[in-house]
Amino acid sequence: MSRMPESPQDASLREQLSGMIERLPEGSLPLGGLLDQFGDEGLLLLTVFLTLIFLIPVSIPGVSTAFGAAILLVGLSRLRNKPLWLPQKLRAREVSTTRLRPALERGLTWVRRMEAVSRPHRLPRLAGGGAIGVFNNLAFILAALLLMAPFGLVPFSNTLPALALLLFAVGFIQRDGGAVLLGHLANVATIVYFSILVGGGGLVVKELISRYWPG
Repeated sequence: MSRMPESPQDASLREQLSGMIERLPEGSLPLGGLLDQFGDEGLLLLTVFLTLIFLIPVSIPGVSTAFGAAILLVGLSRLRNKPLWLPQKLRAREVSTTRLRPALERGLTWVRRMEAVSRPHRLPRLAGGGAIGVFNNLAFILAALLLMAPFGLVPFSNTLPALALLLFAVGFIQRDGGAVLLGHLANVATIVYFSILVGGGGLVVKELISRYWPG
């Protein structure tokens, strides 16, 4: 079992997340307890942690709603520049760490990829504050809402918005405007994909109606 570096500031993003995964208790953990381990200063790190589960082909029932809601509240706290607040019902939501831990460990592959392609302070204006910061935080919130969309059983329906959130979080952490820009593109891809799903579903329903209940 690997050890965390003595100073968190010296740890890479992957090392910090690996340490959090190692410290997960056996059995289950309330979502509020998980959030408390990060604190208000680690909201972006928390976002990366919560998105890992959606970047691999595995499904844990109820996770997209709970984690998506937590990420949504992270986005709102960033937009309002306020500490993270979580409803008590959501804080008490139990998450199975037995199923969560191996999925998170597999999801670290994406973090390694992000660290390989991300460049600190690249196109910094795209990751800055002011109006662009508000726009980016609204896009972050949009990605969280897309993650919560009721398409969990459809391939890539969680992966695309989770990838957008991962790119936004890494971009904000490293002031990497290139990663932020890719996050916006992932949002657009998600919207296009969901539009195709909804449009295709509508055509199927229309075809069934015309076949079995002709007018």
